[in-house]
Amino acid sequence: MDDIDRAIIRALRADGRMPNAALAATVGLSPSACLRRLRLLETRGIIRGYTVLVDEPSPAGVVTVIVQITLERQTDDHLRRFEDAVRRCAEVRECHLMTGIADYLLRVEARDAADYERIHKEALSRMPGVSRIQSSFAIRTVIRGGG
Repeated sequence: MDDIDRAIIRALRADGRMPNAALAATVGLSPSACLRRLRLLETRGIIRGYTVLVDEPSPAGVVTVIVQITLERQTDDHLRRFEDAVRRCAEVRECHLMTGIADYLLRVEARDAADYERIHKEALSRMPGVSRIQSSFAIRTVIRGGG
């Protein structure tokens, strides 16, 4: 990857629907050269796909909880069992395997603190291999996705 490839990626992160002609002008290439580079970035797997970010304001009363999960052990079997269980929990909107203190970082949506207590007690604490759960309630979303 060179500076032009990085400029293409930066421009597409800001506007994934940017027409090729505008993209080419932005990065200083002819449209055909820009399209060739774009297709090469896709073929090499550097650009894996395109998506739409939808601004879905949380309905009144829905809170976001960021949850750090630490497992008893980090073996492949423990990780797989936990990941299988977390995929079945409808309230978990995102789950990331992490480096650092916690093994996983989850984004959970609940109706309120009492609903999160239920999720914590009935789902998260019962997932296989969980040894520690640390939860933080989000006050508000400042930025989500995008460039």
